[in-house]
Amino acid sequence: MTARRPESVTLRGRFVTLEPMIDAHVPELWRALGHPAVFAGGYGGGPAGLPVDEAAYARWNASYYAGDARQNFVVRIASGPHLGAVIGATTLGDFDEAAGSTHIGWTAYDPRVWGTQVNPEAKLLLLGHAFGHGFERVRIQADAVNTRSRAAIERLGAVFEGIARHDRPRADGSWRDTAIYSILSSEWPTLRRGLETRLAGFGERPVLFRSAPTAPTVLPGEQRAGA
Repeated sequence: MTARRPESVTLRGRFVTLEPMIDAHVPELWRALGHPAVFAGGYGGGPAGLPVDEAAYARWNASYYAGDARQNFVVRIASGPHLGAVIGATTLGDFDEAAGSTHIGWTAYDPRVWGTQVNPEAKLLLLGHAFGHGFERVRIQADAVNTRSRAAIERLGAVFEGIARHDRPRADGSWRDTAIYSILSSEWPTLRRGLETRLAGFGERPVLFRSAPTAPTVLPGEQRAGA
């Protein structure tokens, strides 16, 4: 099956909905993601990349999620007492139809939904979208020192490929090493069943907010701008 770039559509799950990102989402995204804990693991270049206010975030968001070879989504809660709340952002991008490869990344969630149904269902929707359009390989990656994100990727069943050393500069100028993982189309049926089994464990319970972290871990060599 020849890979083709997916159409920009809303992806609907039981617990979350992935909706194409537009400028009007910025205030909701700022409320969900404008926290030190979100940037501490490497999102947006790490702690030093955290914008100082909503206006700065709007400018940052426009740059961070720019690019024709990307489909950017906001993540909304699909049911329960927090129905409709924006609790994250994610992207399917770096489309290379000839090579049959794409990349799930640029992902962050409100700390109040870490460890819930949100990430596994978002990945289920995005991976299904990619493989359903003929892609052979989906890359997922994280800052090598971000143990929380790497554990989440490994729990999906993605295969670790290695470390790209000094892959890109962080917001504070230090160098980031990137841990690279992938999932192949032949592996997808097994991974899909695993995700579906994890989500079945939540029954019909909707996504509920948890207490947010109060003391985020700062990456080596990084600090909040102005700190």
